[in-house]
Amino acid sequence: MKGNTVHKSAPDLTRQPPRSPREELCGVVHLARMLDKARAFEAETLGEYIYPCPMDRMLLEFLKLDAVLLRQAAATRTDAQVAEWVAMHGAKYSAAEKDAFNQCLLAHAPDTPEAREHFMAQREALRPGRDDVTTWAALIDLDEGRL
Repeated sequence: MKGNTVHKSAPDLTRQPPRSPREELCGVVHLARMLDKARAFEAETLGEYIYPCPMDRMLLEFLKLDAVLLRQAAATRTDAQVAEWVAMHGAKYSAAEKDAFNQCLLAHAPDTPEAREHFMAQREALRPGRDDVTTWAALIDLDEGRL
């Protein structure tokens, strides 16, 4: 999914979910979702979401950006302006390197017995029998009604 939407105002995540982790911005998945959460954090409308969550941290580490700085940038800029800011302040990668990261992030699955147990309990509570949902991104989309 390509992110063409321009967002600047803070979404109210107590009323609607952030964008899918599969949506791309700057050629990177999860960035659009993280911006929604960062803006909601600033506006105190984050609800039950977490900023920065483990997937946010993976992306921040990849981009070599600080969560607080990105949150501040997102609060005052449109998606297009944040994309320019990320290009200026974040790590530089080729399209192939971004694609490899995207595949890695979207394939990220529970990696400890405790995490697997938590994951399976959440999945079964949402939709029993959905054994095809094996990654955190898929579980997020299932939870938010996109699967």
